[in-house]
Amino acid sequence: MAYLGNPARTKEVLAKFGMSAKKKFGQNFLIDSGVLDGIVSAAGVTKDDCVLEIGPGIGSLTQYLAESAGKVVAVEIDKTLIPVLADTLSEYDNVTVINEDVLKVDIEAIVKEYNGGNPIKVVANLPYYITTPIIMKLFESGAPIESITVMVQKEVADRMAMGPGNKDYGSLSLAVGYYAKASEVMDVPPSSFIPQPGVGSAVVKLTRYSEPAVCVQDEKYMFEIIRTSFNQRRKTLSNSLANNPALRVSRDQVQAALAEMGIDEKARGEILSLEQFARLSDILQRSSAMIN
Repeated sequence: MAYLGNPARTKEVLAKFGMSAKKKFGQNFLIDSGVLDGIVSAAGVTKDDCVLEIGPGIGSLTQYLAESAGKVVAVEIDKTLIPVLADTLSEYDNVTVINEDVLKVDIEAIVKEYNGGNPIKVVANLPYYITTPIIMKLFESGAPIESITVMVQKEVADRMAMGPGNKDYGSLSLAVGYYAKASEVMDVPPSSFIPQPGVGSAVVKLTRYSEPAVCVQDEKYMFEIIRTSFNQRRKTLSNSLANNPALRVSRDQVQAALAEMGIDEKARGEILSLEQFARLSDILQRSSAMIN
């Protein structure tokens, strides 16, 4: 087997099919075998695992996953890559390629069909322009996911693991923290890809909690509060939350809730922890129900 994790073999495959990376799909092909090994190792893939790969590209990471996993299900949006994958993965009978948009597929149904509804591991070199929607789709899908090990833009990886009070702390930090424990595995330079991206990359592993990190009465309401709090970071919570009609609260109600929690009425979202957002959500929802 001629592995794709090197520049010469990757260029050979692209030339064979008359292809180049498509910017609209955020395609950057990995050409660093050390990074590919590191991703599979960090994910802890064994023959007992069914792995969901998102955006296999020409199959560079897929080959490494197929060597280690019992089964690999790869979802690829670009139909022109399907014949390429049929060629590069021809020696593996444990790989299934699905030509779909991962944001539109039923992930729970995929897990049921290919792994009997048992927990899977997600491993991917994600398109950077839609990293957050994909991560949130995975968490909110209802599918049993044990862990998510992904290559993302370095600053996004940093945001995933960030705590309150930092400029990179925001909605993604809180969403990831609600569902999983985030740990950065390795930094990856632009030179590890063809074509080279204009930013640094990092591999991050999100280990799913068996239960969410905090208890909240209505998680959708809490996440609406979180999104609103960071849409305009320079606004105080009392101003930003009162301006969102979906929350059904006044400025006075927000200030009263903050006072109840012992938080300054001029506080901004960046200082609140996930636990504090959960409590604020419960207080505001109760207050909203009493007034409206």
